[in-house]
Amino acid sequence: MPPAAVPPVGARIRQARLARGVSLRALAREIGVSASLVSQIETGKSQPSVSTLYAITTALSISVEALFDAYEDEGAQDALAPAATASGAPATVLHALAAFAADPGRRIGPLVAAGGREALELDSGVVWERLGHVPGTDVDFLLVTYRPGGSSSSSGGLMRHAGTEYGYLTAGELVLTLGFDEHVLRPGDAVCFESTTPHRYRNDGAEPAVGVWFVSSQGVQ
Repeated sequence: MPPAAVPPVGARIRQARLARGVSLRALAREIGVSASLVSQIETGKSQPSVSTLYAITTALSISVEALFDAYEDEGAQDALAPAATASGAPATVLHALAAFAADPGRRIGPLVAAGGREALELDSGVVWERLGHVPGTDVDFLLVTYRPGGSSSSSGGLMRHAGTEYGYLTAGELVLTLGFDEHVLRPGDAVCFESTTPHRYRNDGAEPAVGVWFVSSQGVQ
């Protein structure tokens, strides 16, 4: 079974931005992209790259985990409708998304079946699948896939964000640029480092690179 869909990332980003009183142009300036790109992300016309997603969540002082978590009011649930309708989602799907959004403290697990994982499709050939969540923690526990040619940054730039990350590659090859060094990860290899160190992942191979990532975003409110 394919991974379960999650409510549109763009709608969640827009909700967080408006809740903090940040204009679209101000957010764009803060993360160094065009206002047009931010608008396209919020309306679901474009998906953010990994680096852009982390830049946005850092600027808005939220964790990436919060993009999976629930909306806390009806207005936020209503924000789901335009993006979902634009994608052709039927009313039953909208109701399902509203139900998904109803409980911000819900636990994911303790068992998450292979066919029931929630997934975020990002730009540049990257897919995140949520492996679990314990309420009250700012931790991203993810199955990450970099398709051939996939990269955490479509521009080639390095990213930085709060927290510490641990990764274990199970298939394919992944190139990690960490500071001034490059490391080639192969199945069975593991990495760990402070996420404030400039870094970037890319898949130069012909096969998908798949691994389990655990990113602790301590300090992000």
